[in-house]
Amino acid sequence: MPDIRPFCMPKWGIEMTEGTLADWKVAEGDAFARGQLLCLIETAKITNEVEAEYDAVLARVLVPAGGEAQPVGTLLAVTAQAGTSAEEIDAFIAAFRPANAPVNPGAAAQDAPAPAPAHPPAPRPIQTNRAISPEALKLAEASGLDIEPIEGSGRNGRITLQDVQQALNAPARPVLSGPLALAAEDGKVFASPLARRIAAQHGIDLSGVTGTGPRGRISKADVLALVEKPVPTPGAAFSPVPNPPAIVPFDRVRKVVAQRLTQAKQEIPHFYLRSSARLDELLALRKTANLVLGARASINDYLVRAAAIALARHPDVNVQVHGQSIHRFAHADIAIAVAGPHGLVTPIVRQANRQSVAQIAQATSALIDKAKAGRLSLGDMEGGTFSISNLGMFGVEEFAAIINPPQAAILAVGAAGRAPCEKPDGSVGFETRLALTLAVDHRAIDGAAAAQFLATLKGLIEAPEALFA
Repeated sequence: MPDIRPFCMPKWGIEMTEGTLADWKVAEGDAFARGQLLCLIETAKITNEVEAEYDAVLARVLVPAGGEAQPVGTLLAVTAQAGTSAEEIDAFIAAFRPANAPVNPGAAAQDAPAPAPAHPPAPRPIQTNRAISPEALKLAEASGLDIEPIEGSGRNGRITLQDVQQALNAPARPVLSGPLALAAEDGKVFASPLARRIAAQHGIDLSGVTGTGPRGRISKADVLALVEKPVPTPGAAFSPVPNPPAIVPFDRVRKVVAQRLTQAKQEIPHFYLRSSARLDELLALRKTANLVLGARASINDYLVRAAAIALARHPDVNVQVHGQSIHRFAHADIAIAVAGPHGLVTPIVRQANRQSVAQIAQATSALIDKAKAGRLSLGDMEGGTFSISNLGMFGVEEFAAIINPPQAAILAVGAAGRAPCEKPDGSVGFETRLALTLAVDHRAIDGAAAAQFLATLKGLIEAPEALFA
């Protein structure tokens, strides 16, 4: 039996649902060796290099580079040993069924009119580095199931027998009927729908118009050129002009951001706690501390350190929500919002409660440089127990951020501003205050716990010497 293997869209992280094959590094029909760079796959915010795990030939490329995003588990290519015939490759592709493939009995019947074989197919050996139980591997081999898209539910992501059984019983997806058919073009007038609409609005007869579009099609610009421009006269009533929108489809990053934030707003019961902290002592200490530390630590670096210490003292806030369970963490992995070339990204400062301000400044600087260069890896952004979003540098006084699931809280930081205050002697003076808004997932964090965390955070900001303890 020829050793033919599928190469499917991998799944990196629980939140990945699709990816785009950016470039094939091995041409169809070429041999490759284990460890050789096979292709580049773009996820929502990063580009991953995929290396070959074995020696073989890239027998058939099914998804060319640069196309549309493909769901996880999509068959991208087929590898085989040298000498495998095209008929064997075709048979393998026809029989291949990904783990999350929709069930379409009607189509199956149409595509395979011949009766089902009397004997079950021979087990197909699976060579993988993924952790999988012997029974699960045996079932996957017997059923010809691709295990790469399966998310293991066992310890350390191990694929269990139940995971394979669930993959085999994946629910059917609705079959889309495709776009609706449009009415045929008028044989006398060849124009776009928008051009027809604008012409109707302005009473323009298109029968005598010469189109400048492909094959003489009348376009929007052709019609707008015929629209009479109103001559403004003193005292004349305002007359609106056509204002068609410039339509820009979502890119991959925007799709993911829209999906996740919509899900967060719809499924997470947010509540918000607002406070402000005096910043004067931290500003004064920062000047001296940066000279001593030899690091250009920003106010945000000090806030990361303060939030990490507060989270370590209030572990009920340092949590993630996964389904019906709460995951508590001893150390604070804090995500910081950074505007990258492909949109907003949130790299993570690991165990910030165990790092000094200088170490945090160095870590955030490295992450920001990687984000701006588009070189953040999955490991830089996966996980996180808390987020900080700081828009103070843009002059935003106060705002409320949306929780980034599976995290359960996010701190929104506004701009520092001078505000009047009462001095100890009763006189009126001014101080620098920083607006803080804590968004909290009420499913996992109670109001009192969130308030205690915010009070601790405020105390650390107002007495910043504790950040060096």
